[in-house]
Parts: sequence; C-alpha cells; structure tokens
Amino acid sequence: MTPQPLALDPALLQPWIGALLWTLARVGGLCLVAPVLGAAVIPARIRVGVAVLLTLVLLPLAPPSAIDPFGAAGVAAMAGQLLLGALLGFVLRLAFEAVAFGGQLVSQSMNLGFAEVVNPTEGGSTPVLSQFHTAMVTLLFLALDGHLQLIALLADSFRLLPPGTDAVSAGGVHAVVAFGGHLFAGAVRVALPAMTSLLVVNLGFAAISRAAPAMNLFAVGFPITLTLGLVVLWLALRSLPGAFAALQDDAWALMRQLAGG
Repeated sequence: MTPQPLALDPALLQPWIGALLWTLARVGGLCLVAPVLGAAVIPARIRVGVAVLLTLVLLPLAPPSAIDPFGAAGVAAMAGQLLLGALLGFVLRLAFEAVAFGGQLVSQSMNLGFAEVVNPTEGGSTPVLSQFHTAMVTLLFLALDGHLQLIALLADSFRLLPPGTDAVSAGGVHAVVAFGGHLFAGAVRVALPAMTSLLVVNLGFAAISRAAPAMNLFAVGFPITLTLGLVVLWLALRSLPGAFAALQDDAWALMRQLAGG
C-alpha cells in the first residue's frame, strides 16, 4: 500500500497566520514612523529586512487568536495593529522633531535661517542647526541604547496588549494629539538659553542704533551676532542632553500607556 500524503488542515494554520500578520503589522507600523528604524536614509530593503527580522523574533510573544485573519474582523484587527505601531513611533518622532525645531529657532535668532542643507531623513531642506541638533540627539539616543529600549517596549506590548484585542482607543489617540504640544514646549526648552542670550545682544544693538543712527548695523551687527551666536550655541550644548532626556521621559510614558502599561 502506498502511503497517503499528510493533509494540513487550514483551520489549524489560521490562528498562526493571523498572529504572524498582526505581529508584522505592528512592527511594520513602528518601523515606518520611528525616527531611527524608519529613517528614509536607510535603504528600503534594509528596513524591510529589519521589520521581518523583528517580526520573527517577537512572533512567539503573540498568542494565536480565533479571529479569521482574512475576514472583515481580521482586516480591522490588522489595521489596528498597524495604527498602534505607527502611533508608538510617532510619539518618539515628536521628541526628535522638537529638538530640530529648537535648532531652527536658534538659527533664526543668530541670522542663520538662510543656511540650509539637504535633510536625507525628510527629503527636503532644513536649517543647518536643525540638522546638527538632530544628529546630536540621534547619536545620544543610540549611545543610551534607546533603540534597544524601543524594541523592549514593543515586546512588552505583545504581552500587555496581545493582537486580536482593541489596539487603540479614542483616549489613546487624544493623548497622542495632546502630546503634540510638547513639540513647541520642547523646542522652546532646547532653544531658550541661546535665544535669551541673543535677545540681550539684539537689545544692545537697539540701544546703539538710538545712540548712533548713522551706524550701519547690518554691516556691523551680522558678524557680531553670528560670532556670539556660535559661542552661545557651544555653551548651550551642555543643556541639550537634559532637555532631550526630559522629552524622552514624557514620550516613553505615553508610549507605555499606549502599549497597555
């Protein structure tokens, strides 16, 4: 008698296929928006490879679900997982954008708003000080193992908020929108030391213009403001790690809340 081939029951594979798709959706949403993992300067093949690798590593943490992954409920659950991962990455990106916005405020105060460079992560032109601040906080983020902390948070989210449950609530979306105010507050926190010093310099030039109206302040004030601005920027770099750490603490707290913690 010839042996009969083993037949795989699709009903047995359905829970595991759903767990794989929902894990890939959550990881993919994070890798699309997160500041380091989703940087546009990284080739698309590498980003896809990182997303697939993280999915395979985190897949054992996602329990199988009885929801049909190819039905309407399964598609809705997959969209929720994608939205959850995107919100986690977006909250962390806001902390980075706040620092970049602070650099833009400093550059405008020291008459460097016209000095722009190509930003490979955004695909456009940004002030040179914004790019400098972004590079500094990115190196600081990697040096403090922030990328590992992000992966650990993603792993905890599968334990606290497994796929198949309600991923994102209306309160979570409202909390993310409210966190957008940290973009402006964090930018002011980063740029406040340099902007305050440059404001005192501009007030001094205003007094000089009243005392000597014939003096050409545009020819005299530009090099002085630029030189003093660079000195103040160098001194203000000491406060940059503390300001970025405060932004990160608020971002991590909200991300843990979104992840079910």
